[in-house]
Amino acid sequence: MPMHITSPLTRETLETLRSGDSVLLSGILYTARDAAHARLCAALAEGRPLPVDLRGQTVFYAGPTPTPPGKASGAIGPTTSARMDPYTPQLLAYGVAAIIGKGERSPAVRQAFIANGAVYFAAVAGCAAHMAACVKSVEVVAYDDLGTESIKRLAVENLPLTVALDTQGGDFYQLGRALYLQEKLTPNNFLE
Repeated sequence: MPMHITSPLTRETLETLRSGDSVLLSGILYTARDAAHARLCAALAEGRPLPVDLRGQTVFYAGPTPTPPGKASGAIGPTTSARMDPYTPQLLAYGVAAIIGKGERSPAVRQAFIANGAVYFAAVAGCAAHMAACVKSVEVVAYDDLGTESIKRLAVENLPLTVALDTQGGDFYQLGRALYLQEKLTPNNFLE
């Protein structure tokens, strides 16, 4: 049974989440991809304020497609997270509380999640139309010149996610592999 949680996420909620937990996330998210991350981290490195305060917020590695008539959002799905690994530790240290993406993270990024008490959620790739149905509103809040890669403020309802990295160092990608191997490599079928 998925857990219902609301973003911005409290420290208490973040600490109760464990890798492998299924959640339905509602509330406010901010989209940001490669180009936006480069600008955000350049601003932080230069001591300039960010165009939107992301402290305590959830960042979704996504860029929704243009909004069709009668819809709140175009299709929206997760971008491969490893592309943001060079920027993630700096943004977590700044205060981002949670990130949504797809795929494993580097060892340095996994450590940054633990050090900053943040959580990484995995979104299922290929479900962009379903995820769009969870979006209730979209507003560009920074870097409008980047088009689909601009930073957008999303209001979402019951966005389905899995906790991939928790604040205690739990890693669902590693756990998933171990469970798969336990199921597939039993003494009965090892030599088959």
